[in-house]
Amino acid sequence: MTATWQIVVHGRVQGVGYRAACVVEARRIGLNGWVRNRRDGTVEVVAQGEAAQLLALCDWMRHGPPGAQVSSCIVDKTWVAESPLKGFEQRTSI
Repeated sequence: MTATWQIVVHGRVQGVGYRAACVVEARRIGLNGWVRNRRDGTVEVVAQGEAAQLLALCDWMRHGPPGAQVSSCIVDKTWVAESPLKGFEQRTSI
């Protein structure tokens, strides 16, 4: 069953290649969705796929790429997507 999760990562996650590495990892896993920086210094991901795929991305996001220092990873499993997501992309920061 396909689910859509919102994941927000806190810590030193901007300026360390987190978004680009997240795109690579999400595509490797086979997820659809997007990643972006937020003004508050966090990185936000909305990912769509099977539960096992989403859990694999969450596991990766808890440490991220070299240089990242993740302090917390908050997962909202109740996110509702307006439509099916296609591909996985890096979006403009908000």
